[in-house]
Amino acid sequence: MAGKTRKFSLWTFADRFEGDKVVWIILLMLCMISIVCMFSSTSRLLDGDATRLDLVKEQALYVAIGLAVIIGLYNIRDIKWFRRASMLCFPASFLLLLMLDLHIDTPVVRALYINGAYRILSVGGIQVHVFEVVKVAMVLYLAWALDAFKKGTLKGAGLKPIWKKIIYIYAPFIITFVMVIPGSNSSALFIGAIMFLVILLGGGNFKDLLILAAAGLLIIGVCVGIYNISEGKSMERIGTAISRLTETHDWEAQFLGSPRGSDEYQEALDAIRQPYSAKIAIHEGGLFGKGPGQSTQRYVVPDISEDYMFSFIIEEYGLFGGILVICLYVSLMARGSIIVRNCRDLYAKLCVAGLCLLISGQAFLHMFVNADIGPMTGQTLPMISHGTSAFLCFCAAFGVILSLSRIAARRIAEEARLAASMMGGDGSASDGSGNIKENTEDDGIQETQSDN
Repeated sequence: MAGKTRKFSLWTFADRFEGDKVVWIILLMLCMISIVCMFSSTSRLLDGDATRLDLVKEQALYVAIGLAVIIGLYNIRDIKWFRRASMLCFPASFLLLLMLDLHIDTPVVRALYINGAYRILSVGGIQVHVFEVVKVAMVLYLAWALDAFKKGTLKGAGLKPIWKKIIYIYAPFIITFVMVIPGSNSSALFIGAIMFLVILLGGGNFKDLLILAAAGLLIIGVCVGIYNISEGKSMERIGTAISRLTETHDWEAQFLGSPRGSDEYQEALDAIRQPYSAKIAIHEGGLFGKGPGQSTQRYVVPDISEDYMFSFIIEEYGLFGGILVICLYVSLMARGSIIVRNCRDLYAKLCVAGLCLLISGQAFLHMFVNADIGPMTGQTLPMISHGTSAFLCFCAAFGVILSLSRIAARRIAEEARLAASMMGGDGSASDGSGNIKENTEDDGIQETQSDN
């Protein structure tokens, strides 16, 4: 009977739930893997009398807060609010990076020097990993700037298009890249690569891309020059990058050939401890793994819950566990491409594409480092590795993807109804002359509204 309300069940609830369901499944599986891995990854995260159960409760709390962020963003039905927020993302990123680079030290906000670099701001006692915020923020900003440039709605009526490009696209790209370098070369290169890809997807021509690539190389050259002229006193992270890329010393030979307990032995052990232990973890995991809580390398690698989480997953859950994680990130990329293809709005396309590239790209960069393919970068495994601010930033990224996926879901549903009617189904009505009337029921999303 038309108008009859269906009885509530788990399946009807899932059917009524908007947003891309595949992305929801990927998100929830990553969150569950994160909770399970935190339980057995490392005792370094335990303080005082805390137990592993306390660690699980803490991670479950982070997941609950993250899901609240996701649901809050997901329920924003008007795309203009995302546009307005995206406009402010570069100024916000600039302010955070400026406080970091100036090594701000006030009672409320303080830049923290950890592991040889300033990467974290302490805001009222809460630690914020600035580079994780900047990654997401700059994807959203460039999506807005490129869309507004295409529509001709950027401020500056008397400016030529090239000057608008320089002010709104080139300058933010270069400024962000330069300001990230003092804290992390790998983060600067990764953020720069993601921004470059967003500009490419946004219709950047060969000249645009050549200018940005040349600017990036010039900046790196200047930083290396400053490091050499200052004899390593400035741009210390450049020295770290150079040493990792040009390392020719055989630390393994020194480790094997030095007397146990000697300074040479300890120096070599410190140099190879993490990468070699990560490879040992992958090797010992085999097909099925050692089982939950049975990892041995967690006692050797201090950052196994962050920088080497993938190797830990393989050690405990085997090759099958590692393949499952890989499939989740690959599925996110595949599903993201479907969402992008079915979005009519360039801003929505670039947001979804850029955020999916960010999440999956960082995941695979993390995996390459764990497999000892390339130098160590310090990039975490998104949504799985330990880290509060990083986890919440990626939750925000998922929230934006899911909210904007409603646009694609609406179009897919319209196409499905149209296809069903062509095949003789009842997805849409006919006007009696063979012409099909599409069901254009509005789902509450305003995708064409521009508020630049």
